[in-house]
Amino acid sequence: MHDILTGLGLEKDLVFSDTPTDGLRLLAAGTGDYAVVALLPGLFTIKAEHLDDLRVVIRSVTSQSYSYAVRRGEDKILSVFNEGLALIKLSGRYQELRRKWFGVMDSRNISWHTAFKYTAMVLVPLLLLLGGFTAWSYSLRRVVAQRTRSLSTALEELRRNQQQLVQADKMAALGTLVSGVAHEINNPNGLILLNIPILRELINEAVHVLEETRAGKNGAQGGSGPYTRIRAHLPRILESMEESARRIKRIVDDLRDFSRMDSPAEREEILLNEIVERAARLLGPKIRKATGRFASDCAQNLPRIRGSRHRLEQVAVNLILNACEALRGPEDSITVSTRYDAERDAVVLSVRDTGRGIAADDMPRLTDPFFTTKRSEGGTGLGLSVSAGIVKEHGGDLRFVSTAGGGAEAICVLPVHPEPRA
Repeated sequence: MHDILTGLGLEKDLVFSDTPTDGLRLLAAGTGDYAVVALLPGLFTIKAEHLDDLRVVIRSVTSQSYSYAVRRGEDKILSVFNEGLALIKLSGRYQELRRKWFGVMDSRNISWHTAFKYTAMVLVPLLLLLGGFTAWSYSLRRVVAQRTRSLSTALEELRRNQQQLVQADKMAALGTLVSGVAHEINNPNGLILLNIPILRELINEAVHVLEETRAGKNGAQGGSGPYTRIRAHLPRILESMEESARRIKRIVDDLRDFSRMDSPAEREEILLNEIVERAARLLGPKIRKATGRFASDCAQNLPRIRGSRHRLEQVAVNLILNACEALRGPEDSITVSTRYDAERDAVVLSVRDTGRGIAADDMPRLTDPFFTTKRSEGGTGLGLSVSAGIVKEHGGDLRFVSTAGGGAEAICVLPVHPEPRA
């Protein structure tokens, strides 16, 4: 070590001692700046002599490995050394010896300054990260709370808009119905108005006959006299007037029920065939104007479904109305049918027409809001979109099948006992 330090040009600065221990003692007493000793003896001496005011600075001046060796060719002796070392390791004695002579290298005292420095190097970044994460988390919670409130408001607004959209589509369909329904109402009402004067005349005659009968005259008994005429015509007139009044009431009730604002939460037991019959009755004038070949094929004893009667009626009206508008002339036909699908435990409403069909490019967009191929004719593009939403609310699905130029079929599948969706 002296030779190495001299070679480094430090000879004039060296202070010598007899032993490494004496050198460390001199350093502890204030003589010199460093004591250059081998690492293991130096550490061992500092611990044994309790020289706690010395700080160990490890600088590699030179390095030598501890080992054992034999002359080349003395393999027998080498094997004895190896065997002995293996036995010492297996017995645990090796670890005891290492702890005694080398353990000082594993248990060097670390100064509080060093410990604080390294602890600070670890803790300060962690504390900064923790503080930043806490601030970010607080800010994130505020943003989430604000977005949640905004989302709740938006969802509520969306529900209101959806309800208005459904009602808007219903009003659009109602406008189509009214033109034909007015004719339906006028016919029975005209019949009533026509029969009232005749009824009044017959009543007057009846009163006259009754008066003659009361006076003892025989005019009431003639086979072709006034009484016979009254008896033949009066019941038929009254029956036709009653039936006409019932027709008016049914039409007005259907229109009122169809147009009223209903809640999606309303659920009741429903027969699909009744929905179809009401829709066909409402659309009677429109159907007769569009085609002379309308057929209804409703299966009997269908299981009931649970849902909103008025909303499902709106779906049936939209599907039949859409089929009417797809026809090219009175020679095209519309067939409305219902059936039970045992495999899916669902009832199926099918509206099939032989009209112009649906173009392949339009098929994926049929239920998109405001998509319509009849914009020039006043179409809003809401009917099928609203219908698909209503069917989905009832746990079902609505799909379309078509070959361009060969007609189309709308298939509405509704579970027998659907669970309301959130």
